[in-house]
Amino acid sequence: MLMKNFIIYHFLCVSAALLFLGACSHSDEADRPGVSEALNPEYGDTFMEASIGDASTLLPVLASDSASSSINSMIYNGLVRYNKDLQIEGELAQSWDVSDDNLTLTFHLQKGVTWHDGTPFTSADVEFNYQLYIDPETPTSYAESFKQVTGVETPDPYTFIVHYDKPYAPALISWATAIHPKHLLDGKDVTKSLLARNPIGTGPYRFVEWAGGEKIVLESNPDYFEGQPYLKRVVYRIIPDISTQFLELQTGSLDFMGLSPLQYDRQTETPAFKRLYNKYRYLNFGYTYLGYNLNRPLFKDKRIRQALSYAINKQELIDGVLLGYGAVATGPYKPDTWVYNSEVPKYTYDPDRARKLLAEAGWQDTDGNGILDKNGEELAFTIVTNQGNDLRSKTGEIIQRRFKEVGVAVKLRVIEWATFLKEFINPGNFDATILGWSGGPEPDQYNIWHSSKVGPRELNFIGFKNSEVDLLLEKGRRIFDTQERKAYYHRLQEILAEEQPYTFLYVGEALPAVSKRFRGVKAAPAGIRYNFNQWFVPQDEQKYSR
Repeated sequence: MLMKNFIIYHFLCVSAALLFLGACSHSDEADRPGVSEALNPEYGDTFMEASIGDASTLLPVLASDSASSSINSMIYNGLVRYNKDLQIEGELAQSWDVSDDNLTLTFHLQKGVTWHDGTPFTSADVEFNYQLYIDPETPTSYAESFKQVTGVETPDPYTFIVHYDKPYAPALISWATAIHPKHLLDGKDVTKSLLARNPIGTGPYRFVEWAGGEKIVLESNPDYFEGQPYLKRVVYRIIPDISTQFLELQTGSLDFMGLSPLQYDRQTETPAFKRLYNKYRYLNFGYTYLGYNLNRPLFKDKRIRQALSYAINKQELIDGVLLGYGAVATGPYKPDTWVYNSEVPKYTYDPDRARKLLAEAGWQDTDGNGILDKNGEELAFTIVTNQGNDLRSKTGEIIQRRFKEVGVAVKLRVIEWATFLKEFINPGNFDATILGWSGGPEPDQYNIWHSSKVGPRELNFIGFKNSEVDLLLEKGRRIFDTQERKAYYHRLQEILAEEQPYTFLYVGEALPAVSKRFRGVKAAPAGIRYNFNQWFVPQDEQKYSR
């Protein structure tokens, strides 16, 4: 599941760049016909966008948050990437060959690529990157794909050969992960590298400034091997409150924002807003869920988890929180993908069935206070979620009310981002959590569900362990035939539906607004940011001279 713009830690926010459009792409104000064709692209201007949290590190191997991921994707490149139609194409690799037995990849690298400090990029950097990820001293969550490699070769500066001992279906896209500079990191402790705050990549934008808690500034790379981006500067402003971000957007101080459903539906239909922005909508390639800490005694009984799923009205969440801009989630794949299993149980809203399951598990209201109890303890727990995401907190409030109706007492805590990660999620110090995964076309779910991924800072942080799931995940990544892979992943979804380690809640739509100054914005299966380097502002509409 490693891919560019998919630093997988599941706390990614709405701004992930690899979003799937499918058949439901829509723009409220589509690109004006002939605008980008009639005008020659011009250089200049600044693109302003906001982030709810500051970046943690600008070394991709260590990054585990969406703010860092978004910025790193502008600074670094991988060997390959997804194009606008979610097909794999070359990036730092000009082309590649796959052996007949699918066990060897030979990448032919772009020539003339330089790091931002002028040092040539070569196959030695790719080899170093591989060693960096598999080094047990590197604290990364993203080594799994590279651990499948049995050996690499660099016969010359522009050829990189990878060997596997077993077929590995995600092999090619795993090389979309960002390449780090060998000449600056080799022999160094990556956790203490100054590059974490002053990155050097090969990407379309160069790092300029990081004012902690305020902004991160990038400038276009005049030596970029695919051509200098037209926009001179990108500024990420740290604005931890969504309402404040929206106020800034309305005044024209931001050029881009992922709108909430309320903002999209009811607060952006004014003539003033329409004059400044185009709006887009498409089904996001990700989902929101209520995850249960399976190390807690309460959640070891799957009847409890199933009961809680039946107690939630998912359509109520879609209607009340998303205002209809979304679809019910039944598992880890969204409904319009080839791997989706439409036959799994849907856990439709059924409070009576929820009460029955809770009773079967031994929970009764013995003292008549409306809360179920067992052996003198009430059925109560706390749901945690992160600050800065109103959709999750509103989802939690509705779930809290529904749980109370079946006799479950729930507290909801909304916690500042850094504290949320450090004190709750990473150490497993929580009962249940409302969070979301963002992903892409590759269906491999090994990092999220395999029992080997339950350790510190791993992605199976709820502690899910199932031997059949382990086997399905192991087999699914070894098969290239789509129908065979589908069979494994369909069975995976059946088991997850039965076990309910998550209550899969909904797949929301992405609802971005983009300033009308910017030309070249075109919706595609990869969303709207896939061609960001081609966005431009006509000279007479440019807003920022510096």
